[in-house]
Amino acid sequence: MKWKELEEEPCSMARTIGVIGDRWTLLILRECFLRTRRFEGFQSALGITRHLLAERLKKLVRLGILRRIPYQEAPKRHEYILTQKGLDLYPIMMALVHWGDTHMVDERGRPLLHQHRKCGKDFDPVMVCSECGEPLLAKEVHTHPGPGAQSPLTIAAPDKPKAKARRSAA
Repeated sequence: MKWKELEEEPCSMARTIGVIGDRWTLLILRECFLRTRRFEGFQSALGITRHLLAERLKKLVRLGILRRIPYQEAPKRHEYILTQKGLDLYPIMMALVHWGDTHMVDERGRPLLHQHRKCGKDFDPVMVCSECGEPLLAKEVHTHPGPGAQSPLTIAAPDKPKAKARRSAA
């Protein structure tokens, strides 16, 4: 698999990584969810070069994750707002935050707490089954080919020929 071809792979994970899989894109998205909207704000928060930031923002706009809206005419300047497609990345971002809060914090504790506005409580994001509402554990999930799978479903292991897959999530 080539990095630039990930978006075309018959794998939802590979396609998603092709969109958000580099560190700068993830950090730009973090800033979007923290309500940063302007180029200067992203640059200041991240310390990213103007060229890289412009490139990543352009890609996120092209893919429909961000919408570019003018807020000033002379000189012309834009804000970057999450679209619904971008907002739908929130569970992924929260899963990354939760993993970091669980495994990467030091003695100072979590750098940010997340509070649910409806109930007013700080929370940990949890993943549950959309059908029964039970928490999802890797050992309790089985995968099988869907309508978009290649036939027969194959996986590639590094340095090994492709083999028919019989997979479970753990």
